[in-house]
Amino acid sequence: MRVLLVVMVQLFFSLPLLAQSGQKDLVNGNKLYNTRKYANAEQKYRQSQSAYNTGNAVYRQYQTGESVVHYQKALKSAATKEEKHRILHNLGNALMKQKNYQQAVEAYKNALRNNPYDDETRYNYALAKQMLKDNQQNNDNQQDQNQDNKDDKNQQDNQNQDQQGDQKNQDKQDQNQDKKDNKDNQQDKQDKKEDNQPKDPEQQKQDQQKQQMDNMLQALDNHEKEVRKRVREKDRKEEGQPVRVPNNKDW
Repeated sequence: MRVLLVVMVQLFFSLPLLAQSGQKDLVNGNKLYNTRKYANAEQKYRQSQSAYNTGNAVYRQYQTGESVVHYQKALKSAATKEEKHRILHNLGNALMKQKNYQQAVEAYKNALRNNPYDDETRYNYALAKQMLKDNQQNNDNQQDQNQDNKDDKNQQDNQNQDQQGDQKNQDKQDQNQDKKDNKDNQQDKQDKKEDNQPKDPEQQKQDQQKQQMDNMLQALDNHEKEVRKRVREKDRKEEGQPVRVPNNKDW
């Protein structure tokens, strides 16, 4: 954005608007004003009830807000175009100090309507319009920046929410897996506990009988194998082959 480096013309129409009442205070106020004793001049102007000159005095004391009030009051009693031009010009200056460029433009415009030949007013009017334009551009740029920042923040918030959702889902899955693992461990412990518990006497008796039966069947099977072996050896003996006769029994 182009930055306009200009200096506003601070022309003040400090000549008092003469009135019959308070003439002495007004004259004394002007003397004090011309010697830059603005606070003392303000006191005299207030006594003379000159709103315009009071506005000038407080403006010189950097009380621009109060000066605007006095200028607006002075406009209500202004009788001639020259008076209105002076008041509106100084009002525009005060509004520029407040960076109220929109109203400053209007004040200078109205001042020119009452005196279109004043060069200082025309310059300040052009300056106020340029400052208003630049300020609007700054505001637009700031709004765009704020919107961009808001969009970025919303996007970041959405990403954070997604990440939080993913983390919650992962935490839930981990919790479910932990529960499953704990359940499996408990089942394993229960199975081991049941294996280590002493069996019922009746069950033990049945197991022993089964084992004895298995042993007997195994012995019979072994005996049958031995008998077959002896038969084969006998056949071999009859054929003239030496035979070794076992001397032990299987059962």
